[in-house]
Amino acid sequence: MSHLRPALLTDHYELTMVSAALRDGTADRRCTFEVFSRRLPTGRRYGVVAGTGRLIDMVREFRFAPEEVEFLLRTGVVDEPAARWLADYRFTGDVDGYAEGELFFPGSPILTVSGGFAECVVLETLVLSVLNHDCAVAAAAARMVTAARGRALIEMGSRRAHEEAAVAAARAAYLAGFRFTSNLAAGQRYGIPTAGTAAHAFTLLHDDERTAFASQVATLGRDTTLLVDTYDISQGIRTAIEVAGPQLRAVRIDSGDLAVIAQQSRELLDSLGATETKIIVSGDLDEYAIAALAAEPVDMYGAGTAVVTGSGAPTASLVYKLVEVDGRPVVKRSENKGTIGGRKVAVRRHKPTGTATEEVVVSQGVPDRQANDRLLQHSYVVDGEPVDLPGIEQSREHLRQCLISIPWEGLKLSAGDPAIPVTVVPAG
Repeated sequence: MSHLRPALLTDHYELTMVSAALRDGTADRRCTFEVFSRRLPTGRRYGVVAGTGRLIDMVREFRFAPEEVEFLLRTGVVDEPAARWLADYRFTGDVDGYAEGELFFPGSPILTVSGGFAECVVLETLVLSVLNHDCAVAAAAARMVTAARGRALIEMGSRRAHEEAAVAAARAAYLAGFRFTSNLAAGQRYGIPTAGTAAHAFTLLHDDERTAFASQVATLGRDTTLLVDTYDISQGIRTAIEVAGPQLRAVRIDSGDLAVIAQQSRELLDSLGATETKIIVSGDLDEYAIAALAAEPVDMYGAGTAVVTGSGAPTASLVYKLVEVDGRPVVKRSENKGTIGGRKVAVRRHKPTGTATEEVVVSQGVPDRQANDRLLQHSYVVDGEPVDLPGIEQSREHLRQCLISIPWEGLKLSAGDPAIPVTVVPAG
């Protein structure tokens, strides 16, 4: 649950539309908005749905406080009728969408918001703010998990993001398969396992490296990780084992040519009898750097900047578009930004072996179901009331299964077509 008041994410132009719609009598017309992406970021073959659990909490809490309404009225953003409407705002519509952890592709209707025009349009910025951020982080994190080939990852990018975004990013990374986060707020809010070790500052605080290591081991025991690259890495490893013994849990290396250093460090640790001491590497790692270390004796990766910024794609490029009014499809025909009208229903088609082959999206209808089809949309909110949602552990497992289901080409880090095609069948 976010500590940011959801209503503060409302955009000026949304309230302009609310004011006008209330005045001309169209505010309560039954409408359907859909969230989708026209294209994936360059080089990506799939997107990952993330943030829905956070979003539904925020929709439930979406209220305009008296001081917020007064500000909007005083500054001329809304008129008196709109101010009264905002003061009483409660979302009473429906929200349906793809499960958290589901994969999506261009044209996938990952979220559907239905209700009166005004009550739905006022949610646009909130919906896109949450989903564009969390989906971007989750997609980057999922690629890192694939590149790690079963080795553990820790998310440690809090210092590279806005304080609230850092917590959301930790949640999205964990959803995507990261094992730990260093962000304690995420641990408290979402039950994500936390991990971390001392930084270079702790070593520099002490008169020498040995004293710093001895202090850390005395406090935390041998089941800790010592940062060994403040000065000389080889000497740092020797000192770490001298202080903690061969039972030391792990050493962390945060700089240098990690491929070469990991090999040398493993050989040195083994020669010192520390055959079970793990090697953790960090330092501006992204999915490509992680993949390049696949053959090296690395036990865990620490990823920071790249994961919390979407590894070069900080937004999922999702849009929130009106597709239906009073049961009638409506379309936008702008060049390169056209839409397909009507509320969509989507299924993922699979071979009997479980491999996904196609996503079929039908407007104002239901796809002809085949034996191995899986319906993608689920109810999140009905008549303004949230329904039971899967927990993060269930969503994490769902994503793992989805990644197994796509053709192996879809997991490549190189540029290529989306992992599976999406066929959209227009209304009528």
